[in-house]
Amino acid sequence: MAPPPLIYTGHVDFRMRLVLATLSGRAIKIEKIRSDDMEPGLKDYEVSFLRLLEAVTNGSVIEISYTGTTVVYKPGLIVNGTITHNCPLSRAVGYFIEPILLLAPFGKSALSLTVKGITSNGIDLGVDTIRTAIFPIYNKFGIMRQELRVIKRGSPPLGGGEVNVFLPHVLLQPQTLHASVSAPTVSKLRGVAYSTRVSPASVNRIVDGARSVLSKTGCETFIFSDVARGEESGKSPGFGVSLVAETRSGWCYCAESVGSAGEAPEDIGERAARALLEEVANGGMVCRSQVKTLAVLMVLGKEDIGRVLIGKGVIDEGFVRLLRDIKLMWGTEARLKEFEGDDDEDEDDKERERAEEFVLSVKGVGFVNASKKMA
Repeated sequence: MAPPPLIYTGHVDFRMRLVLATLSGRAIKIEKIRSDDMEPGLKDYEVSFLRLLEAVTNGSVIEISYTGTTVVYKPGLIVNGTITHNCPLSRAVGYFIEPILLLAPFGKSALSLTVKGITSNGIDLGVDTIRTAIFPIYNKFGIMRQELRVIKRGSPPLGGGEVNVFLPHVLLQPQTLHASVSAPTVSKLRGVAYSTRVSPASVNRIVDGARSVLSKTGCETFIFSDVARGEESGKSPGFGVSLVAETRSGWCYCAESVGSAGEAPEDIGERAARALLEEVANGGMVCRSQVKTLAVLMVLGKEDIGRVLIGKGVIDEGFVRLLRDIKLMWGTEARLKEFEGDDDEDEDDKERERAEEFVLSVKGVGFVNASKKMA
Protein backbone atom coordinates (compact mmCIF):
# COMPACT_ATOMS: atom_id res chain seq x y z
CA MET A 1 0.00 0.00 0.00
CA ALA A 2 1.39 3.38 -1.04
CA PRO A 3 2.04 5.91 1.75
CA PRO A 4 -0.26 8.95 1.91
CA PRO A 5 0.90 12.00 -0.04
CA LEU A 6 3.13 14.54 1.67
CA ILE A 7 1.23 17.78 2.17
CA TYR A 8 2.67 21.23 1.47
CA THR A 9 1.09 24.66 1.71
CA GLY A 10 1.58 27.53 -0.74
CA HIS A 11 3.39 28.03 -4.02
CA VAL A 12 6.91 28.47 -2.60
CA ASP A 13 9.45 25.97 -3.98
CA PHE A 14 6.79 24.60 -6.35
CA ARG A 15 9.24 23.25 -8.95
CA MET A 16 11.74 21.79 -6.51
CA ARG A 17 9.08 19.93 -4.53
CA LEU A 18 7.74 18.35 -7.70
CA VAL A 19 11.29 17.35 -8.71
CA LEU A 20 12.03 15.84 -5.29
CA ALA A 21 8.71 13.96 -5.42
CA THR A 22 9.61 12.54 -8.85
CA LEU A 23 13.06 11.41 -7.73
CA SER A 24 11.84 9.91 -4.44
CA GLY A 25 8.66 8.37 -5.90
CA ARG A 26 6.55 10.05 -3.20
CA ALA A 27 3.15 11.50 -4.01
CA ILE A 28 2.62 15.08 -2.83
CA LYS A 29 -0.32 17.40 -2.33
CA ILE A 30 0.18 21.17 -2.50
CA GLU A 31 -2.67 23.15 -0.94
CA LYS A 32 -3.67 26.81 -0.59
CA ILE A 33 -1.75 27.99 -3.64
CA ARG A 34 -2.19 31.80 -3.50
CA SER A 35 -5.57 31.19 -1.90
CA ASP A 36 -5.65 34.73 -0.46
CA ASP A 37 -4.56 36.52 -3.65
CA MET A 38 -6.81 38.51 -5.96
CA GLU A 39 -5.98 35.89 -8.62
CA PRO A 40 -5.82 32.63 -6.63
CA GLY A 41 -4.35 29.36 -7.85
CA LEU A 42 -1.60 28.34 -10.24
CA LYS A 43 0.07 30.81 -12.59
CA ASP A 44 0.43 30.04 -16.30
CA TYR A 45 4.14 29.17 -15.94
CA GLU A 46 3.40 26.67 -13.14
CA VAL A 47 0.78 24.91 -15.25
CA SER A 48 3.26 24.92 -18.12
CA PHE A 49 5.91 23.29 -15.91
CA LEU A 50 3.43 20.59 -14.90
CA ARG A 51 2.85 19.86 -18.60
CA LEU A 52 6.60 19.60 -19.18
CA LEU A 53 6.96 17.30 -16.17
CA GLU A 54 4.21 15.12 -17.58
CA ALA A 55 6.08 14.98 -20.92
CA VAL A 56 9.40 13.78 -19.45
CA THR A 57 7.73 11.12 -17.27
CA ASN A 58 5.48 8.16 -17.96
CA GLY A 59 2.59 7.26 -15.67
CA SER A 60 2.50 10.50 -13.69
CA VAL A 61 -0.92 11.56 -12.41
CA ILE A 62 -1.59 15.29 -11.95
CA GLU A 63 -4.86 16.50 -10.42
CA ILE A 64 -5.63 20.23 -10.24
CA SER A 65 -8.63 21.51 -8.30
CA TYR A 66 -11.31 23.61 -10.00
CA THR A 67 -9.95 26.82 -8.42
CA GLY A 68 -6.33 25.86 -9.15
CA THR A 69 -5.37 26.25 -5.48
CA THR A 70 -4.68 22.52 -4.89
CA VAL A 71 -2.44 20.15 -6.87
CA VAL A 72 -2.01 16.41 -6.26
CA TYR A 73 1.00 14.87 -7.99
CA LYS A 74 1.69 11.14 -8.17
CA PRO A 75 5.04 10.66 -9.95
CA GLY A 76 5.74 8.13 -12.67
CA LEU A 77 9.02 6.99 -14.24
CA ILE A 78 11.42 9.42 -15.91
CA VAL A 79 11.60 8.48 -19.59
CA ASN A 80 13.01 11.65 -21.26
CA GLY A 81 13.00 11.43 -25.10
CA THR A 82 12.74 14.22 -27.68
CA ILE A 83 10.49 17.02 -26.42
CA THR A 84 9.56 20.50 -27.65
CA HIS A 85 8.03 22.89 -25.13
CA ASN A 86 6.62 26.38 -25.66
CA CYS A 87 7.21 28.44 -22.52
CA PRO A 88 4.87 31.27 -21.49
CA LEU A 89 6.34 34.76 -21.72
CA SER A 90 5.85 35.32 -17.98
CA ARG A 91 9.08 33.39 -17.24
CA ALA A 92 12.35 32.68 -19.02
CA VAL A 93 13.21 29.24 -20.39
CA GLY A 94 15.68 28.79 -17.52
CA TYR A 95 12.71 28.40 -15.16
CA PHE A 96 11.89 25.16 -17.00
CA ILE A 97 15.39 23.91 -17.88
CA GLU A 98 16.91 24.15 -14.39
CA PRO A 99 14.62 21.63 -12.61
CA ILE A 100 14.39 19.26 -15.60
CA LEU A 101 18.19 18.94 -15.55
CA LEU A 102 17.90 17.30 -12.12
CA LEU A 103 15.62 14.60 -13.56
CA ALA A 104 17.22 14.00 -16.96
CA PRO A 105 20.30 12.00 -15.85
CA PHE A 106 18.05 9.41 -14.20
CA GLY A 107 15.71 8.69 -17.09
CA LYS A 108 15.23 5.68 -19.33
CA SER A 109 16.93 7.31 -22.32
CA ALA A 110 18.73 10.49 -23.38
CA LEU A 111 16.92 13.85 -23.27
CA SER A 112 16.70 16.26 -26.18
CA LEU A 113 14.62 19.21 -25.00
CA THR A 114 13.82 22.22 -27.19
CA VAL A 115 12.29 25.14 -25.33
CA LYS A 116 10.96 28.32 -26.92
CA GLY A 117 10.41 31.71 -25.30
CA ILE A 118 12.52 34.29 -23.43
CA THR A 119 16.15 33.21 -23.04
CA SER A 120 17.11 35.64 -20.22
CA ASN A 121 14.95 37.93 -18.10
CA GLY A 122 16.99 38.81 -14.99
CA ILE A 123 14.72 36.73 -12.72
CA ASP A 124 15.32 33.14 -13.80
CA LEU A 125 18.70 31.65 -14.66
CA GLY A 126 19.80 32.71 -18.13
CA VAL A 127 20.79 30.11 -20.71
CA ASP A 128 24.44 31.20 -20.69
CA THR A 129 24.64 30.84 -16.91
CA ILE A 130 23.13 27.35 -17.07
CA ARG A 131 25.74 26.26 -19.60
CA THR A 132 28.79 27.84 -17.94
CA ALA A 133 27.94 27.55 -14.22
CA ILE A 134 25.30 24.85 -13.66
CA PHE A 135 26.68 22.16 -15.99
CA PRO A 136 30.05 22.11 -14.13
CA ILE A 137 28.19 21.16 -10.92
CA TYR A 138 26.79 18.07 -12.68
CA ASN A 139 30.29 17.20 -13.95
CA LYS A 140 31.47 16.91 -10.33
CA PHE A 141 29.00 14.03 -9.88
CA GLY A 142 29.98 12.16 -13.05
CA ILE A 143 27.15 13.58 -15.16
CA MET A 144 28.95 14.58 -18.34
CA ARG A 145 28.57 15.68 -21.96
CA GLN A 146 25.59 17.97 -21.54
CA GLU A 147 24.99 20.39 -24.38
CA LEU A 148 23.01 23.63 -24.48
CA ARG A 149 22.72 25.34 -27.84
CA VAL A 150 21.15 28.77 -28.24
CA ILE A 151 19.43 28.60 -31.63
CA LYS A 152 17.72 31.98 -31.24
CA ARG A 153 17.95 34.55 -28.48
CA GLY A 154 14.72 36.04 -27.17
CA SER A 155 14.48 39.13 -24.99
CA PRO A 156 11.47 40.30 -22.93
CA PRO A 157 8.66 41.01 -23.45
CA LEU A 158 7.95 39.11 -26.69
CA GLY A 159 10.67 36.45 -26.54
CA GLY A 160 11.05 34.49 -29.73
CA GLY A 161 14.08 32.58 -28.48
CA GLU A 162 14.80 28.89 -28.97
CA VAL A 163 17.20 26.70 -27.00
CA ASN A 164 18.09 23.01 -27.32
CA VAL A 165 19.32 21.03 -24.31
CA PHE A 166 20.81 17.61 -24.98
CA LEU A 167 21.80 15.24 -22.18
CA PRO A 168 22.99 11.86 -23.51
CA HIS A 169 24.52 10.51 -20.31
CA VAL A 170 22.01 8.42 -18.33
CA LEU A 171 23.24 7.33 -14.89
CA LEU A 172 22.44 4.46 -12.58
CA GLN A 173 23.65 6.48 -9.60
CA PRO A 174 25.56 9.77 -9.16
CA GLN A 175 29.04 9.81 -7.68
CA THR A 176 29.63 10.80 -4.06
CA LEU A 177 31.20 14.25 -3.72
CA HIS A 178 34.43 14.18 -1.71
CA ALA A 179 35.45 17.78 -2.29
CA SER A 180 38.39 19.41 -0.61
CA VAL A 181 37.28 21.84 2.09
CA SER A 182 40.12 24.26 1.44
CA ALA A 183 39.04 27.61 0.03
CA PRO A 184 39.37 27.70 -3.80
CA THR A 185 41.33 30.38 -5.66
CA VAL A 186 39.83 32.19 -8.66
CA SER A 187 42.10 31.91 -11.70
CA LYS A 188 40.00 33.10 -14.67
CA LEU A 189 37.03 35.35 -15.37
CA ARG A 190 34.81 34.48 -18.33
CA GLY A 191 31.53 35.78 -19.71
CA VAL A 192 29.10 36.27 -22.56
CA ALA A 193 27.66 39.68 -23.44
CA TYR A 194 24.75 39.50 -25.86
CA SER A 195 22.24 41.71 -27.64
CA THR A 196 19.07 41.29 -29.70
CA ARG A 197 17.69 43.85 -32.14
CA VAL A 198 19.86 46.71 -30.84
CA SER A 199 23.11 48.28 -32.05
CA PRO A 200 26.11 45.90 -31.80
CA ALA A 201 27.94 48.75 -30.04
CA SER A 202 25.79 48.00 -26.97
CA VAL A 203 27.64 44.73 -26.44
CA ASN A 204 31.03 46.46 -26.55
CA ARG A 205 29.81 48.98 -23.98
CA ILE A 206 28.64 46.15 -21.68
CA VAL A 207 32.06 44.51 -21.93
CA ASP A 208 33.78 47.83 -21.16
CA GLY A 209 31.57 48.32 -18.10
CA ALA A 210 32.33 44.84 -16.76
CA ARG A 211 36.06 45.18 -17.45
CA SER A 212 36.21 48.49 -15.57
CA VAL A 213 35.31 46.58 -12.40
CA LEU A 214 36.98 43.21 -13.06
CA SER A 215 40.33 44.62 -14.19
CA LYS A 216 41.14 45.50 -10.57
CA THR A 217 41.18 41.78 -9.66
CA GLY A 218 44.26 41.09 -11.76
CA CYS A 219 42.72 37.87 -13.13
CA GLU A 220 42.75 36.89 -16.79
CA THR A 221 39.44 38.13 -18.20
CA PHE A 222 37.70 37.22 -21.46
CA ILE A 223 34.11 38.21 -22.28
CA PHE A 224 32.70 36.82 -25.52
CA SER A 225 30.41 39.04 -27.61
CA ASP A 226 27.26 37.51 -29.10
CA VAL A 227 25.31 39.88 -31.33
CA ALA A 228 22.14 38.14 -32.53
CA ARG A 229 21.08 39.20 -36.02
CA GLY A 230 18.09 38.57 -38.27
CA GLU A 231 15.95 35.58 -37.36
CA GLU A 232 18.32 34.66 -34.52
CA SER A 233 17.50 37.86 -32.62
CA GLY A 234 13.97 37.04 -31.46
CA LYS A 235 11.10 39.49 -31.37
CA SER A 236 12.20 42.19 -28.89
CA PRO A 237 15.25 44.43 -28.41
CA GLY A 238 17.42 43.73 -25.40
CA PHE A 239 20.89 43.06 -24.04
CA GLY A 240 22.62 41.51 -21.05
CA VAL A 241 25.68 39.71 -19.74
CA SER A 242 26.52 36.48 -17.92
CA LEU A 243 29.81 36.28 -15.99
CA VAL A 244 31.67 33.33 -14.43
CA ALA A 245 34.69 33.24 -12.11
CA GLU A 246 36.51 29.91 -12.54
CA THR A 247 38.75 28.41 -9.86
CA ARG A 248 41.81 26.19 -10.24
CA SER A 249 39.94 23.24 -8.72
CA GLY A 250 37.15 23.33 -11.33
CA TRP A 251 34.49 25.13 -9.26
CA CYS A 252 33.00 28.44 -10.32
CA TYR A 253 30.84 31.39 -9.27
CA CYS A 254 28.36 33.17 -11.52
CA ALA A 255 26.35 36.36 -11.88
CA GLU A 256 24.26 37.91 -14.63
CA SER A 257 22.46 41.11 -15.46
CA VAL A 258 19.78 41.93 -18.02
CA GLY A 259 19.13 45.44 -19.30
CA SER A 260 15.83 47.20 -18.76
CA ALA A 261 14.34 50.22 -20.53
CA GLY A 262 16.50 53.32 -20.22
CA GLU A 263 19.55 51.62 -18.70
CA ALA A 264 22.99 52.29 -20.13
CA PRO A 265 24.87 49.17 -21.30
CA GLU A 266 27.91 50.16 -19.17
CA ASP A 267 25.73 50.03 -16.06
CA ILE A 268 24.62 46.48 -16.93
CA GLY A 269 28.23 45.32 -17.20
CA GLU A 270 29.27 47.03 -13.97
CA ARG A 271 26.30 45.61 -12.05
CA ALA A 272 27.01 42.06 -13.18
CA ALA A 273 30.72 42.41 -12.36
CA ARG A 274 30.01 43.69 -8.85
CA ALA A 275 27.48 40.89 -8.30
CA LEU A 276 30.12 38.36 -9.37
CA LEU A 277 32.68 39.77 -6.94
CA GLU A 278 30.06 39.61 -4.20
CA GLU A 279 29.48 35.91 -4.92
CA VAL A 280 33.23 35.26 -4.74
CA ALA A 281 33.44 37.23 -1.47
CA ASN A 282 30.73 34.99 0.03
CA GLY A 283 33.33 32.20 0.05
CA GLY A 284 32.74 28.49 -0.31
CA MET A 285 32.90 26.54 -3.54
CA VAL A 286 29.51 27.44 -5.03
CA CYS A 287 27.30 30.51 -5.35
CA ARG A 288 23.61 31.05 -4.64
CA SER A 289 22.54 29.95 -8.12
CA GLN A 290 24.26 26.57 -7.73
CA VAL A 291 23.82 25.49 -4.11
CA LYS A 292 20.37 23.87 -4.42
CA THR A 293 21.43 21.75 -7.39
CA LEU A 294 24.54 20.74 -5.44
CA ALA A 295 22.56 19.70 -2.35
CA VAL A 296 20.08 17.54 -4.29
CA LEU A 297 22.85 15.72 -6.19
CA MET A 298 24.72 15.10 -2.92
CA VAL A 299 21.61 13.48 -1.44
CA LEU A 300 21.20 11.19 -4.45
CA GLY A 301 24.71 9.74 -4.09
CA LYS A 302 25.83 6.42 -2.61
CA GLU A 303 25.30 5.73 1.09
CA ASP A 304 28.41 7.63 1.99
CA ILE A 305 29.17 11.05 3.45
CA GLY A 306 29.75 13.82 0.91
CA ARG A 307 31.32 17.11 1.97
CA VAL A 308 31.68 20.52 0.40
CA LEU A 309 32.57 24.03 1.57
CA ILE A 310 29.79 26.64 1.25
CA GLY A 311 29.70 30.31 2.12
CA LYS A 312 27.43 31.81 4.74
CA GLY A 313 25.87 33.99 2.05
CA VAL A 314 24.25 31.02 0.26
CA ILE A 315 22.48 29.78 3.40
CA ASP A 316 19.14 31.55 3.07
CA GLU A 317 15.53 30.61 3.83
CA GLY A 318 15.13 28.83 0.51
CA PHE A 319 18.16 26.62 1.14
CA VAL A 320 16.94 25.73 4.64
CA ARG A 321 13.49 24.84 3.24
CA LEU A 322 15.17 22.57 0.69
CA LEU A 323 17.09 20.71 3.41
CA ARG A 324 13.83 20.25 5.35
CA ASP A 325 12.05 18.95 2.23
CA ILE A 326 14.92 16.51 1.63
CA LYS A 327 14.61 15.20 5.18
CA LEU A 328 10.84 14.80 4.73
CA MET A 329 11.26 12.92 1.42
CA TRP A 330 14.21 10.65 2.26
CA GLY A 331 14.77 10.95 6.01
CA THR A 332 18.40 12.06 5.57
CA GLU A 333 19.80 15.11 7.33
CA ALA A 334 22.36 17.61 6.14
CA ARG A 335 24.82 19.01 8.66
CA LEU A 336 26.53 22.37 8.67
CA LYS A 337 29.74 22.85 10.63
CA GLU A 338 31.75 26.04 10.88
CA PHE A 339 34.87 25.92 8.78
CA GLU A 340 37.87 26.51 11.04
CA GLY A 341 40.40 27.07 8.29
CA ASP A 342 43.37 25.12 7.07
CA ASP A 343 46.26 24.26 9.36
CA ASP A 344 48.68 26.40 7.37
CA GLU A 345 46.57 29.58 7.60
CA ASP A 346 47.48 32.35 9.99
CA GLU A 347 45.14 33.32 12.83
CA ASP A 348 43.62 36.32 11.01
CA ASP A 349 42.61 34.12 8.05
CA LYS A 350 41.14 31.52 10.36
CA GLU A 351 38.95 34.11 12.06
CA ARG A 352 37.76 35.38 8.67
CA GLU A 353 36.92 31.90 7.36
CA ARG A 354 35.22 30.87 10.61
CA ALA A 355 32.83 33.80 10.30
CA GLU A 356 31.95 33.18 6.65
CA GLU A 357 32.14 29.52 5.64
CA PHE A 358 30.65 26.16 6.61
CA VAL A 359 31.30 22.54 5.72
CA LEU A 360 28.08 20.98 4.37
CA SER A 361 27.98 17.22 5.06
CA VAL A 362 25.27 15.06 3.50
CA LYS A 363 24.82 11.29 3.65
CA GLY A 364 23.64 9.93 0.31
CA VAL A 365 20.46 7.87 0.20
CA GLY A 366 21.80 5.33 -2.28
CA PHE A 367 19.42 6.50 -5.01
CA VAL A 368 19.22 4.17 -8.00
CA ASN A 369 17.76 5.05 -11.40
CA ALA A 370 14.43 3.19 -11.40
CA SER A 371 14.40 2.79 -15.20
CA LYS A 372 17.83 1.18 -15.23
CA LYS A 373 17.02 -0.96 -12.21
CA MET A 374 13.96 -2.37 -13.97
CA ALA A 375 15.93 -2.99 -17.15
